[in-house]
Amino acid sequence: MPRRTVLSPTERASLFSFPDSHDDLIRYYTFSEADLSLIGQHRGPANRLGFAVQLCCMRHPGIALSHGETPALALLQFVAGQLDIAVTHWDSYAQRDQTRREHLLELQAALQVRQLTVADYRPAVQALVDLAMQTDKGLVLAQALLDYLRRHAILLPGPNVIERICAEALTRATRRIHDVLTDSLSDDHRKRLDQLLRRRDVGRMTWLAWLRLPPGKASSRQMLQHIDRLKILHAIELPAGLDRKVHRNRLLKIAREGAQMTPNDLAKFETQRRHATLVAIVLEATATVTDEIVDLHDRIMGRLFNAAKKKHQQQFHRSGKAINDKVRLFGKLGRALLQARQDGGDAFSAIESVMSWEAFTKSVGEAEQLAQPEAFDFLYQIGDHYATLRRYVPAFLDILNLRAAPAATEVLEAIETIRTMDNDGVRKMPADAPTAFVKPRWKPLVLTESGIDRRYYELCALAELKNALRAGDIWVQGSRQFRYFDDYLLPAQDFEAIREVNALPLPVITDCDRYLNERRELLEQRLATVNALAAANGLPDAIVTESGLKITPLDTVVPDMAQTLIDQTSLLLPRVKITELLMEVDAWTGFTRHFSHLKTGEAAKDKTLLLTTILADAINLGLTKMAESCPGTTYAKLSWLQAWHIRDETYSQALAELVNAQSEHPFAVHWGDGSTSSSDGQRFRAGGRAESTGHINPKYGAEPGRMFYTHISDQYAPFHANLVNVGVRDSTYVLDGLLYHESDLRIEEHYTDTNGFTDHVFALMHLLGFRFAPRIRDLDDMKLYVPGSAKDYPALASMIGDTYNEKRIRRSWDEVLRLATSIRQGTVTASLMLRKLGSYPRQNGLAVALREIGRIERTLFILDWLQHVELRRRVHVGLNKGEARNALARAVFFYRLGEIRDRSFEAQRYRASGLTLVTAAIVLWNTVYLERAVEAIAVHGAKADPRLLPYLSPLGWEHINLTGDYVWRHSQKLQPGKFRAMGSLSDAPGR
Repeated sequence: MPRRTVLSPTERASLFSFPDSHDDLIRYYTFSEADLSLIGQHRGPANRLGFAVQLCCMRHPGIALSHGETPALALLQFVAGQLDIAVTHWDSYAQRDQTRREHLLELQAALQVRQLTVADYRPAVQALVDLAMQTDKGLVLAQALLDYLRRHAILLPGPNVIERICAEALTRATRRIHDVLTDSLSDDHRKRLDQLLRRRDVGRMTWLAWLRLPPGKASSRQMLQHIDRLKILHAIELPAGLDRKVHRNRLLKIAREGAQMTPNDLAKFETQRRHATLVAIVLEATATVTDEIVDLHDRIMGRLFNAAKKKHQQQFHRSGKAINDKVRLFGKLGRALLQARQDGGDAFSAIESVMSWEAFTKSVGEAEQLAQPEAFDFLYQIGDHYATLRRYVPAFLDILNLRAAPAATEVLEAIETIRTMDNDGVRKMPADAPTAFVKPRWKPLVLTESGIDRRYYELCALAELKNALRAGDIWVQGSRQFRYFDDYLLPAQDFEAIREVNALPLPVITDCDRYLNERRELLEQRLATVNALAAANGLPDAIVTESGLKITPLDTVVPDMAQTLIDQTSLLLPRVKITELLMEVDAWTGFTRHFSHLKTGEAAKDKTLLLTTILADAINLGLTKMAESCPGTTYAKLSWLQAWHIRDETYSQALAELVNAQSEHPFAVHWGDGSTSSSDGQRFRAGGRAESTGHINPKYGAEPGRMFYTHISDQYAPFHANLVNVGVRDSTYVLDGLLYHESDLRIEEHYTDTNGFTDHVFALMHLLGFRFAPRIRDLDDMKLYVPGSAKDYPALASMIGDTYNEKRIRRSWDEVLRLATSIRQGTVTASLMLRKLGSYPRQNGLAVALREIGRIERTLFILDWLQHVELRRRVHVGLNKGEARNALARAVFFYRLGEIRDRSFEAQRYRASGLTLVTAAIVLWNTVYLERAVEAIAVHGAKADPRLLPYLSPLGWEHINLTGDYVWRHSQKLQPGKFRAMGSLSDAPGR
């Protein structure tokens, strides 16, 4: 029997938890007349109470209380209240064990339930195998098992039995997955897979390790190396469709486990397991390398275009003085000619009066040299970089299997033409080469008098290929990020099945006509209200004139009394080292238990090592330097622990633990109820080896970098973080944090700055049930979209842009619902869809329909913004909290000059996750001690005004020592359940 641990202690306890809310108690435990009659057949109040409690337990959660077990107090009180029996009679229940057993047998007969037997064990395991083929999450399997047992009227066994059944199902599922992955392999396949574990002829690295190297700097040399990797992966020639036979969650888990193994460890595996693991690794590596190749091409093209643009600007600047001299000279000539015409003089004499004919002739020649092409476009400089692309383009086009939608067939035909020419060794462009894809901007370069210019033809085709890949009009077979758009969504037949039973997980009216009627009525009502207020000059702190909108800025002054309270609490907060803070928070919450072993699921045995590894990520010190700064620690220990215990999901679960603890703390309610949040991006420069992986955004200067995009609740807790390229708009990742965080927060309203919104985001936020409230810069430039004529709202005429188009929404309504359902169910991430929709051509039906819905929602939001100062203030306060949290993050992430220097994207993600986790721990620790500080102030006779408490913030770090040696010693003065001594108020203002 497998002894694998699949449930944490908390998860084990949750399976048998009793409801504690009054509504749930009524729902599950209200007795019927038949129940009361059955209970009344037993003599004595103790027996009746005990029998009734056992009856409730068997119904929900489906257990029989054993001897010595005590039910939840809320349940006991609710049952005793219905029977009009004192709770204290429970202590007298079943003093004879035989009485309890007789009651259980009687209840089993009455409720028609039975105990789990040996004969039930195998069917129960088999019932879970299909689910275990999809996920290895122990809690998911256990809950499915409980549902199975309840359906079959079987009482729940103990947690050990449940865990054994789940572990057995996982073991069987894993064996079946191994069979699926290896059954179709030939002997040649197996030999090629085993070859990956051997060393390459060049260097000391195995083929497998070499294949998993991340791409470096965006250059033709790196591109060719990565193409060679993909060729090796393709040469294994795994059977087609193998990746679709196994659920992606399990395939990824097997690949991750294999990635943490050394080649020697993998070689020692039993044959089937070794080959199945290698197949999973190859399938994941193929998709990853394919995506990285496409991304490299995108980055190379972007770098070449930027270089051409820069060269174009530099040439123009260098010619500036000469151009100015020529302009002034020709201005004099023009003035002389005009004067000659007015006086009836000779034009040639007028020219000679300014300069000699020789000088004039020379000046004209110089002017022709200085003159830019008529289009004045930097594309003329692109041709200088043609040689860079030619180094890798033949191999790049040969290795990718491209497919195109009708909108991009002409681009794909041009790519096929280039590929054929490369394969045949043809240099001259054929006269019938497809040119319909060439945009007007490119035509003067591509279509010349002597025919098609090959250099600019290829450059144009490759640029259009890059755009089409981004938009999804061209996709790559075998890719994960550049697949056919429809493949990302919930299958059409599954969507229709859900829709037929009215089970779409969307909080909007799914009938298109009813939906549009409801939004139109709401919009007309809001427009009429705001129009009347604007006409009467009654908008609060806002005025609409013919020239546009003007809004009075909000006042953000902190009251003097609040500042005094802030100063006093700052003095009282205990001084603490970051290591002690983390250990203290872990003692409160046990968040380290979520960092389970990748294979066994067990918690890390050495919490000190685990916290050291997390802190190395958070403060940006790295494992090598952390091992030097932490006595008794070695790099090997930290690296092993990071490989097996640190993952995206473990970071997410631990973060949720801290966020939940902070949200449930009574002092956090002074900052909010956890229903609103904000998000913002924070840029960190990419330096060292990571410089080549960073992206450039002109908004942040010319230095490459990465962005940590973080969501925080109104209670200051950061509950989700994404590592993103600085070149990607913030709005792409707004929904990810709201949909995929694992905390108990229920966000209803979300705030961003201007970069966080687009019409597509407005639409999806509404469709998925979130109220979106961005702080829009230059709001007076935003236009309202109305259902009728702009003349119906004369006071708002300067703000009205156009009418929204209901026909476009109706035309693609089904696809809109399918997209929103796919995102809600997790079939595809919101960020990926928003990135693709943002790249779609204007005529794409789904993108246009979402834009129209977004225009409606944006208009409704702006109308609310004009009416309610409180909304503006909520958004302002929420975003200020995010900016203050960024300051804390910058202070924590201070090593290596605050630069990201890790080359791999995975290591960079861990930096973001570690930073978010540690800042969440600081927020929780500060929340706990701020409450104690306020209590200490009250002890000194100066009770704080509750109205001032919202001005306190748990984001301070002046009292936290972030530097020095990182020693993990428990404070001898701090006993379990106790707190640190508070500081002194002797230095507080006014004392």
